[in-house]
Amino acid sequence: MIVAEVRLYRDGLARILGAEDDMEVVGVAACWPDVLPLVRKIQPDLILLDLEIGEGRVAVAALRAAAPAVQIVAISIGNAEHDVISWAEVGVDGFVTRDDSLVRLTHVLRSVARGEMPCSPRMAATLLRRVGVLAATANGPGRATGLTTRELEVVELIERGLSNKEIGTELNIEVATVKNHVHNILEKLQVSRRSDAVASVRGRTTTHT
Repeated sequence: MIVAEVRLYRDGLARILGAEDDMEVVGVAACWPDVLPLVRKIQPDLILLDLEIGEGRVAVAALRAAAPAVQIVAISIGNAEHDVISWAEVGVDGFVTRDDSLVRLTHVLRSVARGEMPCSPRMAATLLRRVGVLAATANGPGRATGLTTRELEVVELIERGLSNKEIGTELNIEVATVKNHVHNILEKLQVSRRSDAVASVRGRTTTHT
């Protein structure tokens, strides 16, 4: 099932994917509320969703409620790390960026149908790092509650020994932005050293020499 606002886009995808021997397009819609009755009735295996992330959060929840076993692939998303992380947090099973090809799309659909989530090694590392940040936040003593998601990612990279420049490269942001994040982290945690910030988030204490 395909949900995309632009008719030419969704009709084109329906024709191309419907021509694949192992795929059947059972419905198309311009917006997700219109497709809910059909989702409840047909219980499709996969839904392609072309939405902005804000509406996507609501749509994914509603579609899963209508068809608990459905797998959802976000299409035409940005290829920046934060775009992918945002959709992963929403709970999609796979994604295709704006720069990906039709060959890539069919590969992702088949992989998701097999229970896989295909992505590049770099994106896999990004998602694993995000999992680590969430785990640290959940298991910590609570002092890091005031930190944003990005600030927690910076703390994670500081713990790995990365410099500001290396952190900027890893997160695809400017060095000046990294410095601002570090400054905010130290202020929020009321510490003066980067190592103390890591210790505060992890629930450890440090000894200065």
